[in-house]
Amino acid sequence: MSVGFRFRDFTPEESPEKGFDSLFKLFMQLVTITSGDVAESLSWLNELDKQYGLTDNEYGMGDFIEDLKKKGYIDEDPQKPGAFNITAKSEQNIRRSALEEIFGKLKKSGTGNHRTPHTGQGDEQSTDMREFRFGDSLDQISMTESIRNAQLNHGLGSGEFMLTEGDLQVRENEHKSQTSTVLMIDISHSMILYGEDRITPAKKVAMALAELVKQKYPKDFLDVIVFGNDAWQIEVKDLPYLQVGPYHTNTVAGLELALDLLRKRKTANKQIFMITDGKPTCLKEPTGYYKNSFGLDRKVVNKTLNLAAAARRLKVPITTFMIADDPYLRRFVEEFTEVNQGKAYYSSLKGLGHMLFEDYKRNRRKSL
Repeated sequence: MSVGFRFRDFTPEESPEKGFDSLFKLFMQLVTITSGDVAESLSWLNELDKQYGLTDNEYGMGDFIEDLKKKGYIDEDPQKPGAFNITAKSEQNIRRSALEEIFGKLKKSGTGNHRTPHTGQGDEQSTDMREFRFGDSLDQISMTESIRNAQLNHGLGSGEFMLTEGDLQVRENEHKSQTSTVLMIDISHSMILYGEDRITPAKKVAMALAELVKQKYPKDFLDVIVFGNDAWQIEVKDLPYLQVGPYHTNTVAGLELALDLLRKRKTANKQIFMITDGKPTCLKEPTGYYKNSFGLDRKVVNKTLNLAAAARRLKVPITTFMIADDPYLRRFVEEFTEVNQGKAYYSSLKGLGHMLFEDYKRNRRKSL
């Protein structure tokens, strides 16, 4: 008789959960979508309350706002009486929520920092075994394997257990790798075009990656840049406020800034992640901006490919995450990836976080 699982229909509660915690989760999501606009977030929350009855006579929206202030998640804007801003505590909470939302869905991985495939001095053990050598510390000895060797080598016939130096097995330590990553985020107008919000998932992935690096890989470097008509670096704390602008896509400016940042890092492992939904359409020239949104403009594309080749010479792989199904973009990405010898993913918004995190972990295990 086999043992299995028995399933039944799940019936949700008739009334939604009420109170600060349930409202706070929604508020954090709305703050991310509205780019840190507290007034707009509370307005949307009020509309949801009217439609779904999120509050009751015991706990209302006024109570929730007072709790947000008391708990340090919002404070009054000194320049606008009656208006509120989110605090640094909220910014950190948004990053943690993004990490839980995206990284929590991934498969469980081992604890500790990222690894290279090379063994040597370090403080993280690998699965490789070798014989004990003078100078090895006691905590490197694998007692299970050593006792097994003693049983095989000496047996238990005499009634006395014997463990000699020759039985000892040591688990090799691994070198920990250190990686410098630049995450490029496209903020051109197409990231909100056709009624599809692509910038919010991109922001969430960036915030989750930043929080992961901070918590799990504190020796890694992560720089975030955005690119539209131009490119500029932003701080991690600025990510919740990130908005799309009326921009074209100057991929050249983004790559130039990314490579400049990586040149300053002394780490051996360097990489660029680029999240985009459009082909390069813009260049900055001494006389102004050169723009062409139609087709693949070879003037723009060739300069972009030149930078892909320059990154390859510097041993900086570029991983492109394409979040739109555009045949023109696919052609460009395929050519760009071939020149750089990097990688490309054609992802839906839903799968973006999973692929970026898996690729980050994979790249960290090898010397790029």
